[in-house]
Formats: sequence, structure tokens, C-alpha cells
Amino acid sequence: MGIFRVLVLVIACGMQALAQDPDFHIYLCLGQSNMEGPAAIEAQDTTVNRRFQVLAAVTCPELGRTQGNWYPAKPPLFRCNTRLSPADYFGRTLVAHLPETIRVGIVPVAVAGSKIEIFDTAQYQAYLDSSAAERPWMINMAKAYGGNPYERLVELARAAQKVGVIKGILLHQGESNTGDQAWPAKVQKVYEHLLKDLGLAPNSIPLLAGEVVNADQKGVCAGMNAIIATLPQTIPKAYVISSAGLPPVPDRLHFTSESIRNLGKRYAVQMLTLLGYSVSEKE
Repeated sequence: MGIFRVLVLVIACGMQALAQDPDFHIYLCLGQSNMEGPAAIEAQDTTVNRRFQVLAAVTCPELGRTQGNWYPAKPPLFRCNTRLSPADYFGRTLVAHLPETIRVGIVPVAVAGSKIEIFDTAQYQAYLDSSAAERPWMINMAKAYGGNPYERLVELARAAQKVGVIKGILLHQGESNTGDQAWPAKVQKVYEHLLKDLGLAPNSIPLLAGEVVNADQKGVCAGMNAIIATLPQTIPKAYVISSAGLPPVPDRLHFTSESIRNLGKRYAVQMLTLLGYSVSEKE
């Protein structure tokens, strides 16, 4: 009987290993409005290669999506009413340059207007409670993720790990933390918790962090980029994605659709470089 149980265990483990496809590359995407999708979805954005998939973070009947299932990554990727995200053209650019045997999957959780504290396992509730009066819309966005965006991200990431391999984390956040010198340490805390909760080795996964609207575009929060630039000093596997030359909409906080596309391509070029491919943003 003992040998039989061992055989059953071996077979079960083998089936689980087969279920996890090493050619299904998973990327976690988190942040605030410029990550979740601030820009208009235009005609060129409405078709997508089926090798690029999104794991639905919320149920959207109008989009035909149920939370926890995989779908072709046609925008919006984050919630039912979000718009074009850098994650869109990150994934599109990856599948355009990776071998056809490789698929790319996005795990998307972001909350517009939120500080990085919304992803802090110890502080998120206090942060939401203190923000409820002035930003009730942000509270409603968090509720779409079950009231705990970090926990939703981990839940989805664990599901994604059953079918693929996590290759990287994309972050675009900082506008709401402008001037916060402790921001790199706060990001480090979220990053380390994510890796631990997902059973990944410390400092084993690249973190790609995008700049906010640049000073060359008179960005309202451009001063935050000097703080974002220090992130690699805190997280060895952090890489900063430049926003230089990318025009914003009139509020000078959010990027235009074309800028969002180019920002997503810049994330992808950095990731492709880390994977050993030599490409440029213009390809």
C-alpha cells in the first residue's frame, strides 16, 4: 500500500509539472492610473495576437470575462471600464519578437490615484480608511478587487503559476507618492512580499518600473523621477523605464494613447534585453 501511495504521488506530481508550461511567460502588472489604463482605446488596439493573454482580475459580463479565467489580451486589461495600458503594448511587443512557441500572460491589478501603500499587506486597510472621505472612487476600485488589491494580485499570480512561469513584474506608480523619499523602500517591501508569497527566491524576478510624465513634457509630478531613479539601489533586479519624449494629455499627469503604446514598448525592449534578445523601441 505504501508503494502504491508513492506511485500515485509521483504520477500526480508529474501531471502538475506537465500542466505548468515553461513557454507561458507570466508578468504581474500593478500600479495606479497610468498602469491600469488612462488612454483612449483606438481602432489599432482592438485586435491582438492570441499568444498574448490576460488573466481576468474581475468579472466583466459586458466583456465576456469571468474572474480567474484566461482570455486574449484585448483592452481593457484591468477592470471593466479601464482603458489602454502600457501592459497592452508590452505584451504585444514581446510576442512579436519571441519565438512562436512562447505565449505571454498578464496578471493585472491597479488602482487609479492610489499610493504604493495600497499594496502594503500591513497598511492597506488603514490607507484605504484614511482615503475614503477624499477619494471614494478609489475605495470603489479597491472593492472591485475584493477590498484588498494585493491579495487579489497574489491569488491570481498563484493561479497563473499553475500554468506558466512568472518572468517579471511591471510597476507604474509614483504620482501619488511624489516627493516621498521612502518610496523605494516601500516598493521593496511590496516586491519582497510578492516573491515570498509566490514561493520565489529573493531578488530572483526583474522589476520594471516606469517613470511618470517627464520634465521634458512639463510633467506635474516629474520630480518623482529622481526618486524612481534610485530604485535599483534598493532592489538589485529593478530597471527604470524612461518616459522621456512621451507627451501627456493636458493634465500633464497621464499619457496620450500613443505615449502609452511607446511606454509599453519600452518596458518590452528592456524585458527582451534581459531575456537575451536585441531589439529597439521602433521595431
